Amino acid sequence: MFLLKLALAPALVVLSSLAGRRWGQQVSGVLVALPIVAGPILLITCLEQGARFGSRAAGAALLGLVTLAVFALMFAWLAQFFGWVPTLLISWTGCVLLDLVLSAVPVDPRLGLPVVLVVAWFAARLLPAPPPDDGGPVRWSWWDLPARAAATAALVVIVTGAATTLGPGMTGVLAPFPIATSVVAAFALARLGPAGAVRVLHGIPRGLLGFAVFCFLVAVLVIPFGTGFAFVIAVAATLATQAAWHAVTARRAAIRRRAPHRSGIIRP
Repeated sequence: MFLLKLALAPALVVLSSLAGRRWGQQVSGVLVALPIVAGPILLITCLEQGARFGSRAAGAALLGLVTLAVFALMFAWLAQFFGWVPTLLISWTGCVLLDLVLSAVPVDPRLGLPVVLVVAWFAARLLPAPPPDDGGPVRWSWWDLPARAAATAALVVIVTGAATTLGPGMTGVLAPFPIATSVVAAFALARLGPAGAVRVLHGIPRGLLGFAVFCFLVAVLVIPFGTGFAFVIAVAATLATQAAWHAVTARRAAIRRRAPHRSGIIRP
């Protein structure tokens, strides 16, 4: 179990970082907004604490996604004025305070799901406009990926180790705590500046749709059907949801690009 804590989430963060280098920082933001850290945390919680505890934690995790959206907004705007250390510390402080409030609010997953979707919609519109990617090469230090993996592993061990003391409500709210997002956004800010951080964080609201579906399905399926079945279905539904959403947004973007030509408008 300890090896699972040390290996699974850090490996997923490293893969997300590599995807960002290959296809752009916003892709990395979408991937880290998926349950690549919260998923392992909730899985470990179910295995260690039982299905009933895990179900309550997954339901509470839906409210934790509200905190994740708020983190993206705080970090993106603070990054315009501060370096990565104060930006991260202030954003974390705001997240912890909000988590403390949300952990005391019992919410049925059937209500939590639409709440997350509404918050994600607003967050996408309140983020700073993403600057264009200059496409220039970035030199990454050899220690960059190992440092991201180590930071992720440390945070996962802390959250899961404190689960018994925290209880299912606080454990669930902290499960989506911006661990992977913090690591990727902080490294982007340090290496690429505010523009790179904003490009990463614009992927967060897009990833919250699949994340919310994952938490909802784990919350409602883990007790009647067991941990294995619930997580397999939740992961499959998350991937299907994100793929469908990507297809819809790509089609809309293509229609917008073709619209001026259909109307006879010639772009300068």
